[in-house]
Amino acid sequence: MLKNVIIFSLSLLFFLTGCGDKSNYVLLQSDKNYLNEKLTVHQSYEYVISPQDRLKISIYRNPEFTSETATGAGQLGQNMQNNGVLVDTLGYISLPLVNRIKVAGLTQTQTSELITKKYKRYLRIPTVYVEVLNKRVYVIGEVRKPGPVKLDREKITLLEALAFTGDLTDAAIRDNILILSRNSQNKLYIRSVDLTNFDHMSMANMMLKPNDIVYVQPNGWKEYKVASDNFTAPFRTIAEIASPFVQISFLRD
Repeated sequence: MLKNVIIFSLSLLFFLTGCGDKSNYVLLQSDKNYLNEKLTVHQSYEYVISPQDRLKISIYRNPEFTSETATGAGQLGQNMQNNGVLVDTLGYISLPLVNRIKVAGLTQTQTSELITKKYKRYLRIPTVYVEVLNKRVYVIGEVRKPGPVKLDREKITLLEALAFTGDLTDAAIRDNILILSRNSQNKLYIRSVDLTNFDHMSMANMMLKPNDIVYVQPNGWKEYKVASDNFTAPFRTIAEIASPFVQISFLRD
């Protein structure tokens, strides 16, 4: 009797997981085909600063000497290297002597040039270096260590990002890895990369830029395993509770 119940339950589970168009286990599903929108990653890409970014700003009075950004007597008065300078919600930063400067919407190079121009009123030959500290790409799904991948440059390849996360798991779909990005109009779109076919791969598709999200989808067996575990858990609990009584009954007989 119990065997028949288990067989019926598993058959019902197969039916329920297979009859729907969408899965509750797979992310980024849509009725529209967003994968037709192609991405062109320009070689000259440079990150554009946004509100809530943190900037490392080094200001030198004379490039051949030490930095003048640390706190202390006779220096510029603010430590801007350890935690960085926060870009506020309006896109401004505050610096010693020059006060508020709007940097949101500018590249790191443009910001450096703007700050240099501001400090020329106070320093004879200022040299400014700007770097965004919080540049990340995010890898989720079927990788061994999902999470953010810190960038020390403007771009990274998909294979490098996956290497930082410890590679794909055995349950990963390798021919349809999804990358969620924003274009210059801040519109979200998705592109797909097939890692199993070298002929279909292109450098533009493989490149990631800050704030891209990589999603490695689970295969059908992983989805079934999770669903079946959730479905059969109550039956296992009942069986575990009933087991001692069945053994007692067997011993009595």
